[in-house]
Amino acid sequence: MQRLRDPDDGCPWDLAQDFSTIAPYTVEEAYEVADAIDRDDMDDLRGELGDLLLQVVFHSQMASEAGHFTLQQVIDGICGKMIARHPHIFADQAVEQWDWEDIKKRERAEKGMSSALDGVAQAQPALMRAEKLQKRAARTGFDWPQAQSCAAKLEEEMAELADTRTDVERHEEAGDLLFAAVNLVRHYGVDPETALRDANRKFERRFKAMESEAKGAFETLSLDEQEALWQQVKRSEAKTG
Repeated sequence: MQRLRDPDDGCPWDLAQDFSTIAPYTVEEAYEVADAIDRDDMDDLRGELGDLLLQVVFHSQMASEAGHFTLQQVIDGICGKMIARHPHIFADQAVEQWDWEDIKKRERAEKGMSSALDGVAQAQPALMRAEKLQKRAARTGFDWPQAQSCAAKLEEEMAELADTRTDVERHEEAGDLLFAAVNLVRHYGVDPETALRDANRKFERRFKAMESEAKGAFETLSLDEQEALWQQVKRSEAKTG
């Protein structure tokens, strides 16, 4: 990366990059790692981890050039954090005395973060961030006591969305509805981001199966005929699953 970023003999594309232009690639590579894991493709995972590692090196090299920090400082920093967060492993502390969230809370306080919601990254996928915000709030006692209350809130938000009259209102109420849905599935112990990703994959698989069954004529079918195909594909999956 030092060679690629050399001002005289480096690659023009690499030299033109900065933190903001590389950040989208960093996020993309993290998702590709997760995708390889979902597919249980270890060969692909090896390659994707290399791509993700390159992102760490790229950002660190740019930071080093600007005098902010080095790659070695990044490595030292995460090693120090892991040691601090595992006192039951690296220090003479009993397991029952160890609390991961208390340790992270102290770390946030040391950085001047006062709110229970501080430190939840804005760039996370919206479903994932909603769940993290809700979990943080729940640790302060601000949470529904049971899933039934969350379900009632979800129904309330559905009704409010149906009653909207403007695009601005629909936008706001749609967000409230999705936030409430995350809260409900969280109370059932389900990771909403993973659940929706699996639902997307299932829909894609079934839709492609319908297209295959229709032999290129899917778009010419009526909605009732398409629905019948959908049910057929579901029954077929149930038999083979």
